[in-house]
Amino acid sequence: MPQYLVAIQHPDNYQPPADAEAMMREISALNREMIAAGVRDFAGGLTPAKKAKSVRKHDSGEIVISDGPYLEAKEHVGGLWLLTCSGMDEAVQWAQKAAVACRVPVEVREFLSGPPK
Repeated sequence: MPQYLVAIQHPDNYQPPADAEAMMREISALNREMIAAGVRDFAGGLTPAKKAKSVRKHDSGEIVISDGPYLEAKEHVGGLWLLTCSGMDEAVQWAQKAAVACRVPVEVREFLSGPPK
């Protein structure tokens, strides 16, 4: 079965909501539900994008390491689930629950199972 990335999107300067404790309980409940359903392969949160390091190789061959995310964007991945689902529809159903629990937008993408066709 295919695997899907369910990525939590945090806006720049994300601050947890006032009901952060309730949110964490809902996320934990969703994790337990995913495990019970046999779809969760991995889950994890990420530190804020401002703490990231970007590594780039220039045409000259030089490797440059800089502070911060690679892309300047208004939203960054704040956490993720790796799910094994029967298809995109099932993955989106889980993502809907994730968006409710996390209180932020969620992106769903299928992992490539081989070279792009």
